[in-house]
Amino acid sequence: MVSAIEKDGTKMVPTFHIIREVYDSSNAHQHFEAELDKALEAKVDYIIIEPHRLGDETGRWITVGNCLHKTAVVSGLASLLSSLLWRDKPVIAGPMCAVSLFCSGLYTVSWNYDPCCQYQVVENNEEVLGKLPVDDVSSPVILGYEPNTKTKYLHRSVTLISAALCAWQIWRSYK
Repeated sequence: MVSAIEKDGTKMVPTFHIIREVYDSSNAHQHFEAELDKALEAKVDYIIIEPHRLGDETGRWITVGNCLHKTAVVSGLASLLSSLLWRDKPVIAGPMCAVSLFCSGLYTVSWNYDPCCQYQVVENNEEVLGKLPVDDVSSPVILGYEPNTKTKYLHRSVTLISAALCAWQIWRSYK
C-alpha cells in the first residue's frame, strides 16, 4: 500500500494496493483473497486486482449488491408513487413494497457489513487510471473506494416509508 501527501498538505495522491498474480504455492488463491481482505479493511482509495478469477468474482459481487440496492430504491419509489396515485388499491403498491423489503433485507444481511460494498469497479476512467501505476499490470480489475453511508440510508428510508404507507393503505382498505 502506498500513500503520499504533498508538502503543503492540500493535495493527496490516492492510496492504492496492488494484488499481484504470483502463483508461488498451491493455495495462491487463498493468499490473493487474504490480501484483498486486508486492502478492503485498510480502506485504500484504489485496489488493483491482477488475478483474473478474483477480480471477476469481486466485480460480480459488487454488481449484485448494486443491483439489489437499486432494485430496493426503485421498487420502493414505485410503491410510494402507486400508493399516492391509487389510494384505494394496495394491489399495486403491495408487491412493489414486498420487492423493496426483500431486496433491502437481503442487502442488509449479505452486503451491509462487507467492506467490499464500499467499493465500485472503475472502468475506463482516464483521470483515475492516470494516477495509478497500471502500466506493468496485465488486465487488472480496479476497485475505487466510495463511502456508501448515504446510499444505505436512502434505500432503507425509501423501503421503510413505502412499507409504512403500504401497511396503512392495506389497513385502511380492510377497515
